Amino acid sequence: FARGLCQDYNKTRANETEKRNEILHKLFAYCGKNVWIEPPLTLAMGNTVTIGDGTYINSNLTLVDDYKISIGKNVLIAPNVTISTTNHPLHYKARMHGEMYCKEVVIEDYVWIGSNVVICAGVTIGKGSVIGAGSVVTRDIPPMSLAVGVPCKVLREITDEDLKDFEPIPNMD
Repeated sequence: FARGLCQDYNKTRANETEKRNEILHKLFAYCGKNVWIEPPLTLAMGNTVTIGDGTYINSNLTLVDDYKISIGKNVLIAPNVTISTTNHPLHYKARMHGEMYCKEVVIEDYVWIGSNVVICAGVTIGKGSVIGAGSVVTRDIPPMSLAVGVPCKVLREITDEDLKDFEPIPNMD
C-alpha cells in the first residue's frame, strides 16, 4: 500500500499540489500543514512517520521506517538524506535469518539537516540543531547544536550571536 502511494507521489508534477497533499495525508501517520516534499521519496511503511507543520524536504529522502520516525515542525531537510530506524546485529551468526531490531528516530522542531546526511536508528536530534552535510548521526544531538562529521559530533552551541551573521537575500525586483 505505502510503496504504491509513494510511487504515485513520485509521478506527480510540481503544480499538482492538491494531489501531492492528498497522497501525503494517506501515506503518513500524520502530515501537518504546509509540508512540502520534493520527489523522489522512498519509504517502506509510511504509517510509522509523522511530519510537523511547515516542514520542507528536498529531493531523494529515503526513510527506512520499520518503526517510528517523528519529524517536527519547520524542519529543513536537504537532498539525499537517509533516516533509518532499522539495524542488524553486529555478529553474522545473529543475522543468519535476517534478524534486525528497530529504534525510534526523533527530529525535533526547527532542525536543519544538510545534504547527504545519514541518521541512524535510535537517534534524537534536538530542537534548533543543524547537522552539516555528509554527516553520519549515530548518537543523540542536543538542542541548539551545530554538529558535523563521520561520526557526527557537536562542534558548538548555536547562540543569539549567530543571528548577527545573518544577511537576508537582497530583493531581486
